[in-house]
Amino acid sequence: MIVRRLAAARRPPFGHLPQGTLSATMGETAQAERLRSRELAAARAWAQAHWFGLGIAAIALPAAAFLVHQLLAWPPHEDEALPLFLGRHPLGDLFQVVLEERGGAPLHFLLAWAVAHLGLGLEGLRLLSAAFAVGSLPVVALLLARLAGPARALLATAVVATSWTFLFHGIYGRMYSLFLFTSALSFLALLHAVDRGGRRAWGLWAAAILATVATHPYGALVLAAQGTYVLVARRERLRAAMRAFGVVAVLGIPFWLTDLVLAGRFDAGVGAGGRLDLADYLWQVAGDFTAGFPVLPAVLVAAAAGAAALPRDARALAACAAVVPLAALVLTRSSGSPETRHLIFLLPFVALAVGAGLARLGRTWAPAALAALVVAQVAWTWDRTPELFEWEPDARQEARAEAAAHIAAVTDHDDVLLGYDPLFLQAWELDDDFPLVALPRADADLALHSLLALERPLGHGVWVLDASKTTNAVRSLEIPLTSPRPAAAFETRVFGPFLVIRTRHPVVTPKRYLERAGQAMLVGKRLYLGDADINLPTIERAARALRGYGAARSLSTSSR
Repeated sequence: MIVRRLAAARRPPFGHLPQGTLSATMGETAQAERLRSRELAAARAWAQAHWFGLGIAAIALPAAAFLVHQLLAWPPHEDEALPLFLGRHPLGDLFQVVLEERGGAPLHFLLAWAVAHLGLGLEGLRLLSAAFAVGSLPVVALLLARLAGPARALLATAVVATSWTFLFHGIYGRMYSLFLFTSALSFLALLHAVDRGGRRAWGLWAAAILATVATHPYGALVLAAQGTYVLVARRERLRAAMRAFGVVAVLGIPFWLTDLVLAGRFDAGVGAGGRLDLADYLWQVAGDFTAGFPVLPAVLVAAAAGAAALPRDARALAACAAVVPLAALVLTRSSGSPETRHLIFLLPFVALAVGAGLARLGRTWAPAALAALVVAQVAWTWDRTPELFEWEPDARQEARAEAAAHIAAVTDHDDVLLGYDPLFLQAWELDDDFPLVALPRADADLALHSLLALERPLGHGVWVLDASKTTNAVRSLEIPLTSPRPAAAFETRVFGPFLVIRTRHPVVTPKRYLERAGQAMLVGKRLYLGDADINLPTIERAARALRGYGAARSLSTSSR
């Protein structure tokens, strides 16, 4: 007790420390504050030195989060099922089908082949699309910074990342986000090559542009636009460019040949037997690149003001990138029409013009205008494709799962499928013995070729009609139970909006299959389903060709 009292007596009162202890404490506090100040200053200096990269990350990360979260929101589409179906073939057979029979984009099909053989399915294919979409953002930012400076580039990249074109094709499991990535990379590599010169720079450009033409037939238009730019604006590099372009022309021969195959199938070009309505098409493209009416007129004014403020080299490259492809489209004729996705390589240049226009508003108003435009673009995307945000209805998802399970259960390995319906893809994931081949529904010659190549005797015919597809005049989550005629020849089942039709007995021969397929497609005509307007003429043309009359004309008045 006495010891504790003596110790307490020696302790200073609370709040009173010896002079030396107080000075030491204050010194430590001041030193910690100076350290924090230095750390903040260093962080501020680092952020100022890396603001461009941080800006790209601030744009890319939310875009990646949206695409991954909404990856399966949009219902499966037959154009996504197609590459996965072809991807089930061995690699050699895949290249034979793509290069010799179908034409198109071998790089996309090669990636889909890898997805299919890894067992990743539709989700894996869409993840690839999302990855290339997000990966294109830093490439676009670097390209546009090279053309017009980092501030304008960031504004433009934000426009790209919130456009309908980017968000939709970042989820859609086709080749268009890959096309955006490779084309932007090829433009960036071209600028590097004409600036630096040298074999290495031109070799990098050649690799990038070959990847572009391997991704989409319109990659040839990108190549033509880049050649025009060198000829018009960078003639001092003309000799080196001619050698590089010559190498690309030779190495690209397999791609030119596959483009010819595709052109032979669909007369690839524009306009349903007529000329392209250029004004209407450009209005549609501009809206899908930014925002639709009533915001679009203001966006076009901003783009015009921004284009006028761009450096001459940027204007020259943008003009070549736009004028050359559009001139080619106007001068060609086709049975089909181009859509916004075919010009996705122009998205960075349109966004640059808009971003440069916003930059002219100054530091105070430019961010506010960009925020308003981003909101308008997301609203336009929601209005244009609600399923990207609202998801596929639960009732349709359940019906799709039940229909796929039924198809997997009743379909034999030798049955004959028409079209790359997503239900067939789901059924294949449930049954490894599911038929390997599906007949294309928009090309009578290829459909007949594929039908005749099947091993005989043929199995049952299987067809799916969907009342909820966007191609229908009226969409519904229910479809009436309707049997083809004669009803005794078919089995029919209804699952929500899906009508599954299967012949009761094997069709045995191509002639009998085409007869039964025509009867099944007449049900689609009776129910006013849009796909029947494509499927029935295809069947009729194939039947005509099988009889030796050729597939040039349809026997149906609806297809004339």
